[in-house]
Amino acid sequence: MSKVEDAEKKVKVIPLGGLEKIGMNITAFECDDSIIVVDCGLSFPDDEMLGIDLVIPDITYLKDNIDKVKGFIITHAHEDHIGALPYVLKEINVPVYSTKLTGAIIDNKLKEHDLLKRTKRKVIKYGHAINLGCFRIEFIRTNHSIADSAALAIYTPAGIIVHTGDFKIDYTPVFGSTIDLPRFAEIGKKGVLALMCDSTNAMRDGYTQSEKTVGTTLDGIFADNTSGRIIVATFASNVDRVQQIINSAQKYGRRVVIEGRSMVNIVNVAQELGYIKCKENTIIDIEQMGNYPDDQITIITTGSQGESMAALSRMASSIHRKIQIIPTDTVIFSSSPIPGNEKQVFKVINELSIKGAKVIFQDTHVSGHACAEEIKLMYTLVRPKYAIPVHGEFRHRMRQGELARSMGVDKENVFILASGDVLELSESSGAIVDKVPASEVYVDGLGVGDVGNIVLRDRQHLSENGLLIVVVTFEKHTNQILAGPDIVSRGFVYVREAEDLMEEAKSIVYDALQRCIDNNITDWSKIKNIVRDVLSEFLWKQIKRSPMILPIIMEV
Repeated sequence: MSKVEDAEKKVKVIPLGGLEKIGMNITAFECDDSIIVVDCGLSFPDDEMLGIDLVIPDITYLKDNIDKVKGFIITHAHEDHIGALPYVLKEINVPVYSTKLTGAIIDNKLKEHDLLKRTKRKVIKYGHAINLGCFRIEFIRTNHSIADSAALAIYTPAGIIVHTGDFKIDYTPVFGSTIDLPRFAEIGKKGVLALMCDSTNAMRDGYTQSEKTVGTTLDGIFADNTSGRIIVATFASNVDRVQQIINSAQKYGRRVVIEGRSMVNIVNVAQELGYIKCKENTIIDIEQMGNYPDDQITIITTGSQGESMAALSRMASSIHRKIQIIPTDTVIFSSSPIPGNEKQVFKVINELSIKGAKVIFQDTHVSGHACAEEIKLMYTLVRPKYAIPVHGEFRHRMRQGELARSMGVDKENVFILASGDVLELSESSGAIVDKVPASEVYVDGLGVGDVGNIVLRDRQHLSENGLLIVVVTFEKHTNQILAGPDIVSRGFVYVREAEDLMEEAKSIVYDALQRCIDNNITDWSKIKNIVRDVLSEFLWKQIKRSPMILPIIMEV
């Protein structure tokens, strides 16, 4: 193919999530008759998403183009990159490609959802490439807060797109080798069409510290606190952090208890694959904890983000069945609160402190994401024509856009996309050419997508104003009122202390119903609307509240 023909080839970049907030990362790449999808993550609900357990991406576009979808390529095993896979694979059954540890953690999730046998999975080594349709995808070693993280070089007919995944540059990683900077430089020399780079820490100057600095800090804390148990809360997926905690525990003659379902699952997988190493009998079952004095026990647990049902939160509120917090305990929060979680985290810290525990939460964590200087180094090595900042809120991605321009990317070649935008790129041009569905799908219990904005709005209304149920019984042929109206209050007012108000409300509703009868209004929907209107107006005038009003009409 000639260079002129090559230049006319175009590739579409279609983010379906992950751009308005940190979480729910998923991006489709389309060229000719092929679509590949990078990552498939979830996010956790905001405070106003009442009753919602998880939020997953809208995959309508992928379902509409199912014949083109060749597979999912996963950069690493964090929930915001793999969490939606079990839900999405039920509707789009295509192969999943990932590195070794990532694949093992995905297998665990698929087993829980009974999808293991029907899903094709393939482990890819660093430096190896796979061919899917008109794409070739190479996995490149990076560093992050979980082992086996990868960046992707996506070779398309239009040019090379480099997707960093979540990354930092760690010259002294706990496990494995440092990020493969020479390979990024080699690809940069070939000519890179676009760079999709992690923006999480773009607003932080300098460099992110090495994970090993946390190990040194933890070692000092273990040395200073020798008289009781040490309880460390961290992210279950931060395998390197868990390894460093185990190292310190072994150094000071402590046994290690792993607590929290996700922590147990990931540690078991990491041990089996050799990503966590420890002496025999260092890790003990929680049932064996009573066989050792407190100063020989370390507990590694979930709950560093103050999640209400996580193990540490249950310990703090005295509802954990096996572990009670006592004044000789030292509790370490080895993570930073995710924005929005600060309130829950400090609530748990307060509860632990009230029980007499010593709580340490400063200087016990480093980020897994690149700061500004590392991002600039990536641009220097890759030298892309187009910059597409990903993984971050709008402000993070705007900041990376500024960094890209400072590194020589033309202003018109920096694209700050929104989820659902269809960005079409070629060697000669780049433009947003379309918009596809990219809303959020709510998971509530076993229901996926059956709770929408209207249901959430109703839940919000109920939570703020309560509910009034108005029950009335009509005689079938005469339309005369046989019983009621009765009014039942839930979350509105305490009826026994508002008897006068409720009696007056009944009277107002009765008069409205009587007018309907006098005017020969027999349509139940009209009667219900009239009841709602008059009762709502009355209550607003009386006590300035607007409960949800649910009229129920029966006919006998």
